[in-house]
Amino acid sequence: MAATTPGTPGTPRVLRAMNDRAALDLLLEHGPLSRTRIGKLTGLSKPTASQLLARLEAAGLVVATGTSEGRPGPNAQLYTVNAGAAHVAGLDVTARRIVAAVADVTGETVGEFELPTPGRRADSVARQVADALDGAVKEAGLARSDVHRVVIGTPGAFDPGTGRLRYASHLPGWHSPTLLDELAASLPMPVEYENDVNLVAVAEQRLGAAREHEDFVLLWNEEGLGAALVINGRLHRGFTGGAGEVGFLPVPGTPLVRQVVKANSGGFQELAGAQALPRLATSLGIETPHQPYAEVAAGLLARAVEGYERDPALTELLRQYAQRLATGLASVTAVLDPGLIVLSGALTAAGGELLRSLIQSELAELAASRPRLVLGLIDRHPVLRGALERALADTRDEVFDTSR
Repeated sequence: MAATTPGTPGTPRVLRAMNDRAALDLLLEHGPLSRTRIGKLTGLSKPTASQLLARLEAAGLVVATGTSEGRPGPNAQLYTVNAGAAHVAGLDVTARRIVAAVADVTGETVGEFELPTPGRRADSVARQVADALDGAVKEAGLARSDVHRVVIGTPGAFDPGTGRLRYASHLPGWHSPTLLDELAASLPMPVEYENDVNLVAVAEQRLGAAREHEDFVLLWNEEGLGAALVINGRLHRGFTGGAGEVGFLPVPGTPLVRQVVKANSGGFQELAGAQALPRLATSLGIETPHQPYAEVAAGLLARAVEGYERDPALTELLRQYAQRLATGLASVTAVLDPGLIVLSGALTAAGGELLRSLIQSELAELAASRPRLVLGLIDRHPVLRGALERALADTRDEVFDTSR
């Protein structure tokens, strides 16, 4: 979404800035374009398109990049967005590691670094973040000062009133009331924070299965169950940032879980989370270890898909698990009535299309409305990709504003 351009609407300066931004967005979407092609896509005359490109080139926002070939007539000069005009960073934080990446203004990842964190001292979080960021910056051949903005994705959410992380008691060191101040003091650029599942939804909306959808729900199924709610094109975070914490949702089929924040679990998590699959498998006579939960659960689902309708126990495992997921989704559907539900996360990927189709069938029996279920398309570091996309959107609004 373009930034609001200062000035009086309709003045030449504002109109030029709007045309500049439209041209830059077209170059991002289509790649290198000629002056003639930009003029046709924007509706500008050739002289105006030429002036626009000259203005953007002088501002360091576009660069000439070769000529068109294979068409009648003389080859035309092509232009593209200057990738080095800005850089952003994203971080994906879990209890075991921090993955950081740097992208140029076109969205291409130019540096990535993973910092293992298990057993790290709780008071070193600011240092961990800085080290992870510096690793990605070094890999990109840049300096920390070259990064315009950082977006950090974590489980849970930072309470806007207290600044403390909520709904993520399993993340050691991230609950200090002074943590955000410490991070702001250690990093020279603007730093933003977002729930990890919300960032997966950002990635799917910008690049994946939810493109061009203004309303959808994303269900994340990995170590924990979580959801992201997008309404009218915007993330719905709730009063304390806890919207979408569906793992805490009380559902039939499991005893009530009380003091859910302290337990870091809830009804839906106990019914259909990663820890439930090994228990379900054991009850069906399938021999399996129980931990580590996420890895064991993903392995069980992959086995169940392979043995579906050939092995009765594995077939029943997949059917019952689909029913459990549909049970929680039925409650979400009753409240939000989404037209689209995106299924994402490692467990969803292990179950694949077969698990999706079974959930769709079960949900049709449990919910009054029938949303369409699709698998997520961002399969590599989706939290990180969403963090980069969030950072890119804000940074482009600043860097691409030529009215200043």
